[in-house]
Amino acid sequence: MNLFFDTQLGKQQNKATHKIRVMSEAWLEKNGYCPCCGSKPMQRFANNKPVADLFCPNCHEQYELKSKNQKTIGNSVPDGAYRTMLERIRSDTNPNFFFLAYKKADYSIRQLVLVPKHFITPDMIIPRNKGIKNRPHHIMCSINLAPLPESGKIFLIDDSRIIEPETVLKKWQSNLFLRNQNAERKDWLLAVMKCIDQLTEEFTLSQMYEFENKLSIQFPQNNHIKDKIRQQLQILRDQNMIEFIGRGLYKKNRQIAPNSQGVLISNHDTEFTRNIYSSAILKTVEVQRNIAAKGSSRKKVGELLAIYD
Repeated sequence: MNLFFDTQLGKQQNKATHKIRVMSEAWLEKNGYCPCCGSKPMQRFANNKPVADLFCPNCHEQYELKSKNQKTIGNSVPDGAYRTMLERIRSDTNPNFFFLAYKKADYSIRQLVLVPKHFITPDMIIPRNKGIKNRPHHIMCSINLAPLPESGKIFLIDDSRIIEPETVLKKWQSNLFLRNQNAERKDWLLAVMKCIDQLTEEFTLSQMYEFENKLSIQFPQNNHIKDKIRQQLQILRDQNMIEFIGRGLYKKNRQIAPNSQGVLISNHDTEFTRNIYSSAILKTVEVQRNIAAKGSSRKKVGELLAIYD
């Protein structure tokens, strides 16, 4: 993966923002891959499509790219029109977000983070205090990333180091259960996941109850905070995000278990990955576990297919 923008692409642009947009989108289209299915390359939408820049022609996931000249993406990222953004993230076709940090001195990529759309909530879209020049009623916005739990940020590049694609795809899959939650339940799950991030690997129910006051401020209409905490812990336990050890003791699960979406394999051979995803062989949990245990090479997967044929 090339970690530098093609500066030749920006020479015809007069505005700095347009220059960065052209270079960053071209870089991601050429060097990136779909974190959902592993396919590459992704394709760009036509210009001026609201809130989406690229899409995967294989699985049809949509992505919006935001870039900033910093070492990391930080907790706040400038964005476009406030109302347009709110409408889009509330729609059925809301995009996933790539956040890219680059170094202007040499236009190198410092960090690339994916925030899946199921982590984005309307409360994270913050309107700016004033409209733009000559258009006072055109309110822009920023995306507040501070409320995100750790699992809501999937690193593809960190400190100019490339993360293994297989790791990225597994992390994507591990949180897909959030897409099936309604808005209220998702808000609660994300809030409790954020609380868990602040605790050690093993933690107690009593420690979770210490967040009661904080959560009561976040959810002022709810008078049963402890009940809601236990409810979210049970959901996270069912999704293998945490383990129940016993007597009010829990443990964070750093191992990403296979789920109903099937086991993920390396995306170094995109076509092979695509074929395995569509294979009926992966319909049983036993096969999925065996593939995970034996690895993802053609030979080993072929052996498994022969066993279960």
